Amino acid sequence: MQSFTDWRDIPAQARGTSVAMGNFDGVHRGHRSVIELARKQGEGFGHMPTQPLGIITFEPHPRAFFAQAAGKDQPAFRLMNAQARAHRFEMLGVEYLFELPFDAALAAMSAEDFARDVLAAGLGVAHVTVGADFRFGAGRKGGAEDLERLGKQYGFDVTIADLVHEGSVEVSSTAIRAALTEGRPQDASAMLGHLHRIEGPVLHGEKRGRELGFPTANMSVAGLHLPRLGVYAVKVDVLTGPHAGSYQGAASLGVRPMFGENAPNLESYLFDFSGDLYGAQLSVALVEFLRPELKFSNLDALIDQMAADCDRARGILGRSELHG
Repeated sequence: MQSFTDWRDIPAQARGTSVAMGNFDGVHRGHRSVIELARKQGEGFGHMPTQPLGIITFEPHPRAFFAQAAGKDQPAFRLMNAQARAHRFEMLGVEYLFELPFDAALAAMSAEDFARDVLAAGLGVAHVTVGADFRFGAGRKGGAEDLERLGKQYGFDVTIADLVHEGSVEVSSTAIRAALTEGRPQDASAMLGHLHRIEGPVLHGEKRGRELGFPTANMSVAGLHLPRLGVYAVKVDVLTGPHAGSYQGAASLGVRPMFGENAPNLESYLFDFSGDLYGAQLSVALVEFLRPELKFSNLDALIDQMAADCDRARGILGRSELHG
């Protein structure tokens, strides 16, 4: 997958794409329906050539940009960082990622200016697919129907994808965040279409897990929506380094109340693993919530509980059919 950030400088081979456009936080089932429609629209028919599959998205997330511009403090809300999102796009077979910098200039563009200057002249898209609730342009004044009208005016086709539901619940990043906050990763996975994952590098910590007999891979969760704090059965993909591969484990997401006041982090213990993971990129999938974070009376009680958590996690993971 090739990535571009400057819509004014796109090589000829990356033009003429069939793109899905949106923020795609979580790349959930609703997002995937938009992406699959873009793929289908680009497949070509008769004498028409196939159009490459592309994604147009924005970084930082517009919601974060506007909050910062207004000087507002808000809780972290993103389900995945930009790197994890790009990794998911690559897994879906996206050929071109246009990750447009969302800044004051882009925020101030009218819907028509964006369609004409960015989509048509800048990126040279052939087809754009968006969800029915897509908004764009200064003040979010443009909707999917406006994009359809502007596409006819400036030479690209537009497809509007219906919203997707899981039972009676509309699949959305908001609903997924709610499920994670309540410690329901299985419900989040049903809406995502894959396991919820936290990705990032393994950082040096205080190495308390090693001292307790449970060496853990520590990762930051800064900037991400926090699922319910506690212990989870997890699947771990080591993406880089000599130990690259897939593992099972148990992970603690929280502030480590036994050891004072700490920023939240994710500590994953990989079963049947021995090796150095510092600096490696990990993708940790939350499979099932085991218990809330607790403060124990002494270290022996903590160690006993950690052993019980690992036993329970092994049992869950041994019968889990969740993937992705």
